[in-house]
Amino acid sequence: MSFRTGSGFDLHRIVPGRKMILGGVDIPYDRGFLGHSDGDVLVHSVCSALLGAAGMKDLGTYFPDTDPKWKNADSLRIILPEVHQMIAKRFSVYNLDITVVMEKPKLAPYIDSIKKNLARTLQLDVNRIAVKATRTEECFLIPPNEAALVLVSLLLREKRTVSRKPDARRSKTK
Repeated sequence: MSFRTGSGFDLHRIVPGRKMILGGVDIPYDRGFLGHSDGDVLVHSVCSALLGAAGMKDLGTYFPDTDPKWKNADSLRIILPEVHQMIAKRFSVYNLDITVVMEKPKLAPYIDSIKKNLARTLQLDVNRIAVKATRTEECFLIPPNEAALVLVSLLLREKRTVSRKPDARRSKTK
């Protein structure tokens, strides 16, 4: 059995006038993620890791922010399923390990919903997904509460196509 690792990283500014969508969950907050699509920094990072593990190009190659087709696109329901479909013939997702770095809001109440969304979309057992939230304690290059970044590590399992060739030892008649 062959495995491949992938890592993803994405960073989005937090600005007024946008919804805060994280892992497909609409988190109540007075600001949200800046982005051409819905700005779902977590889903974008997962997509990046999936594409990298599969040896494909970066997310912007397939979903350019210059294409009006992707303007305000729902990342969990449109972009992630398309990326998953791109790799699904050769790979299955074995596990995801996700770290969200942002000061506010607190994400603990939303973690289970994020995991369920990802599990459903990627056809993966929810127990193979870890989503952790942490803060920088205001010791980061970005001023507090102005951005969020997400780091993803994942493992893909390569699907094998088994060709059934007759076994010479079994095909001999006695």
